[in-house]
Amino acid sequence: MTAPEGRHPADAAVAEAAAEAYARIVAALIRITGDWTLAEDCAQEALAQALSRWPESGVPGNPGGWLMTVARNRALDQIRRASVERRKLRELALLALTAATDGPVAEEDVVDDRLRLIFTCCHPALAMEARVALTLRTICAVPTRDVARAFLVSESAMTRRLTRAKTKIADARIPYRVPSGAALAERLPGVLAVLYLLFTTGYDADGEPAFAAEAIRLARLLAGLMPGEGEPRALLALFLLQHSRRDARRDADGELVPLDRQDRTRWDRAAIAEANGLLRDLRHTGPYVLQARIAACHAAGDADWRTVARLYDRLAALQPNPVVELNRAVAHGYAHGPRAGLAVLAGARAGGALDGYPLALAAEADLTARAGDRARAAGLFREAAARTHSEAERRALLERAAEESRRTEATS
Repeated sequence: MTAPEGRHPADAAVAEAAAEAYARIVAALIRITGDWTLAEDCAQEALAQALSRWPESGVPGNPGGWLMTVARNRALDQIRRASVERRKLRELALLALTAATDGPVAEEDVVDDRLRLIFTCCHPALAMEARVALTLRTICAVPTRDVARAFLVSESAMTRRLTRAKTKIADARIPYRVPSGAALAERLPGVLAVLYLLFTTGYDADGEPAFAAEAIRLARLLAGLMPGEGEPRALLALFLLQHSRRDARRDADGELVPLDRQDRTRWDRAAIAEANGLLRDLRHTGPYVLQARIAACHAAGDADWRTVARLYDRLAALQPNPVVELNRAVAHGYAHGPRAGLAVLAGARAGGALDGYPLALAAEADLTARAGDRARAAGLFREAAARTHSEAERRALLERAAEESRRTEATS
């Protein structure tokens, strides 16, 4: 392993081991102790000890096992001091049998613990925002201050929110397990929704890219653990297709670049190929399958807009909501002309849910410009810019407004 310039190789080894083992350690300790705070504290302490010791003693043969052993021993100390029942001590002692060895850890035990943790974090008894925050903190080991920044709240407020979520899990005795049968079918959409929100939190113009990477990692884990379910595979494919364009989304000055103006040579072709492979044999037609197939059309280069419009028609029938209708309007605008798109958009706005929504204003502006009314389009782009909370989007919308104004002047 080669460490980045100026960084000790042991630090890189700790980072790599943390990425591989942190969630596994936390999940195992939560399963045994039922104490979320204890589990996180012990895992963090193991990482701190690795940072302190490995530069001197060298990286152990099984870094993840070393971390598990240290975390387990720390938990044992804590539990002994608290006089917790002997059964938990015996279970923790058994954990040493796998943690202390240099051999591979039983994969079934690893993935089952992490999957249990995902389903526990995403329990429907918790508010959606709490589910995402708890997933970021507990499974992804994102520092509380960074989770707070993602949700635009103070660190102290996020600490209280996380504490309330953990308390609710304990007080309500929410089971630490993956549901089965009808309960699994009922809970899986909620888990997928949390992962999708986690991805978009990182993929938004001003988002934290690491969140998108973590969402992909978790989606890959979920798809691997549930090979018979089509929606987890489709969600992973959707993430890969969208993330494949991450390097082309901004120019050399850091400004957003629209999809139709991106340098396609900068798209991640390996990710696109993996996503297409995931979708190839899927016969399922759930909402994430449809979204992934739409993303695959865009990843192919010059999108077949009639196909995209038909896919959005099916998605709107399956999962009707204003945002899907907005995207459907854009697709129809490219497939059947801007006036057709404006007609669909007018229908989507009828309920008032898209009033003042900057992306709806931007879509109307684009369709209006293509319909020939560039002066009105410029005004709509400026209105969208005034309403967005993203600085990068605001600059892109103002640039588009200026572009439409210049075209208006050129033809007047």
